[in-house]
Amino acid sequence: MTALAYTGAAAGPDPLPLAAVALLAAGYLLAVSRDRRGWRRRRTVAWLAGCAVLAVALGPLAGGPGDPRVHMAQHLLLGMVAPLALALGAPVTLLLRVVPPPAGRRVGRFLRAGPVHVLAHPVTAALLTTGGLALVLLTPLYAAAERNPVLHHALHVHYVAAGYLLAWSVAGPDPAPRRPGLAVRAGALLGAGAGHAVLAKYLYAHAATLPPGLPDRDVAALRAAARLMYYGGDVAELLLAAALFAAWYHRRRPRRPAPSADADPPGPAPGRAAVRVGPVSRRTRARPSAAG
Repeated sequence: MTALAYTGAAAGPDPLPLAAVALLAAGYLLAVSRDRRGWRRRRTVAWLAGCAVLAVALGPLAGGPGDPRVHMAQHLLLGMVAPLALALGAPVTLLLRVVPPPAGRRVGRFLRAGPVHVLAHPVTAALLTTGGLALVLLTPLYAAAERNPVLHHALHVHYVAAGYLLAWSVAGPDPAPRRPGLAVRAGALLGAGAGHAVLAKYLYAHAATLPPGLPDRDVAALRAAARLMYYGGDVAELLLAAALFAAWYHRRRPRRPAPSADADPPGPAPGRAAVRVGPVSRRTRARPSAAG
C-alpha cells in the first residue's frame, strides 16, 4: 500500500535501488530470450512498465523536495501501481518455462508449501498491506525510518513486496496453489480498500499529531498528502479490481475447439449428390449409370 513521507532535505536518489530495478528488468528480458516457445508480449510490457514505475518512484521522486505530497505519490507508485504491473508480468510462469525440470519441481514444491499458502492468501496479503501501513504511520516507526537509511529502504521493500503479494493473490496470472474463489479475493480487496480509506481519513483528521515523532510538521501539506492517499489509493484499487474481473472473465469464457488439420472439408457425404428441387435443396443417393 502507501506510506506517508516527510523528509526535510532530499539528498538525491540512491543508486542502489535503481540498480536493483535494472537487474529486475534485465533478468526478465534474459528469461524471455531463453523461452523457445515464445513469450506473450503483453506480459513483457507489463513487467517493464512496473520496472519503469519503480524507477520513477526511486529516482526523480526520491530526489525531489521534502514535500509530503511528493513522497505520497512516490509511495503510491511503490506500493500499489508498480506491484500490479509486475504481477501481470507473470514472472513465476516465465521462470518455470526456462529453468530445467528439477528446478521447476523445486519451485512447485515451494509454492505448495503450507507457509507460502498462508502468506499468499488474499486475506493475509490484505492484512500485510493495510495493517503494516497502519503500524508504520500510527507509531514512531516512520519517524525512525526517516533517520535511518537502512530502515527506510527496508520499508520501501515492504511496500513493494506486500503490494505485489496482494496483486498476485488477487489477480495475478501466475500459478497459486489452492487459490480461493472470486468471492474471497474480491472480499479481501474490498477489505483492503476500506482499511486504506479509513486510515487516510484518520491521518487527515489528525495531521497535527500523525505520523508521530516528525521534527517538522506542515499540517496543510500533510492533509493534502492524506487526500492524495485516499483518492490515489481508490484509483489503484480500481485497477486491481479490473484486473481481477478480467482474469475471471478470461477463465470463464468458453473456448472454441480448434479445427483439426486432418478433418475432411465440409461437403456432401460420399455416395450422395445434392439435387435442387425448386427453391429447396435435398440430397439423394447417387445411383449407378445405366451404361455402367
